[in-house]
Parts: sequence; structure tokens; C-alpha cells
Amino acid sequence: MLIDLLRTRRSIRRFKDQPVEQEKLDLLLEAALRAPTSRGNTPWNFIVVRDRQRLARLAAAKVHGSGFLDNAPLAVVVCADPARSDVWVEDAAIAATFIHLQATDLGLGSCWVQIRLRQHDENTSSQAYLADLLDLPEKIMVLAIVGIGYPMEQKDGHPPSSLNYDLISCERYGLKG
Repeated sequence: MLIDLLRTRRSIRRFKDQPVEQEKLDLLLEAALRAPTSRGNTPWNFIVVRDRQRLARLAAAKVHGSGFLDNAPLAVVVCADPARSDVWVEDAAIAATFIHLQATDLGLGSCWVQIRLRQHDENTSSQAYLADLLDLPEKIMVLAIVGIGYPMEQKDGHPPSSLNYDLISCERYGLKG
């Protein structure tokens, strides 16, 4: 059941030195392509990166939070064309989430690296850095990178006590059920 998967999924940043099999990569990409989009516009594009040198360069995509990609055997760069949909951010985020869930279902670990609105360094945006690295057309925007691999560690899911049910309102904001 989906809830069981959600109860076990965690962000994983440490991976074994073991490649992800093509069959599993195919399932990850199929999951992404099955993600719903506004009016079926499918504005996203996915770039699969397995090359160690390119992964090392992805690890430098932003100031903080991308370094773990250096030891990931696989990364999927989630991009989109804003001209195809005014809600490209949401559509691409849903696709990235589907990748995460499929990874967990396959026994893989994954972690999101936010790229949109982030900086590579004080002079260069993460977008510009990745556009150069990945030969992106000017119209294609990067939302995130998902690092994927076999987990070096097993983490328990977040306990039910960590869920903040106070964030839920009924019928109108602030009204508790």
C-alpha cells in the first residue's frame, strides 16, 4: 500500500558504490513520465546522469546541499519548459516526487537537491551553472536534481508522533475537527 511506502521513505545522502541497474532506471523514468500534469501539458524533461565526472560537477551545483551527489551512482535532473505550462514548477515537482517514491519501492535511496532560485556561487546561479554543464537550451529551467542509489544506511521512517497534525484545519483555516 502507498501509505506503507510513505511511512518508510527517507532522504538518503550516502550510497553504496553500486550502479543502479538499467531495469530499475527504466522504472524510475516511467514513474516520472506517468506523473500528472496540468492539462496534460507535460512540460518536464529529465536528464539521466551516471558519468562520475559529471556527477562530481553536479555536486558543485549550489553552495550547500548538493555535495552528496559526488558519491551517488545516479542522478536525474528534473527540468521543464515554462512556455509549455504556467505551473511547470508544480508539474516538475510532482514528477520528482514520483521518482522518489519509485526509488523507495525499488529498495533505492534518494534525495532532492533544490536548484530553482539557488546559487552556484555569489556570481553564478545554479541554473546558469547547470545550463552550461548540461547544454540546456535557454528555455529549459532546472527545478531539482534527484540523487539515487543503493543506501549506505537504513533509516527508520519518521514516527507518527513527528507528524504535525496541528497544521490541519477543518472547513476553514484554524478550525480544528
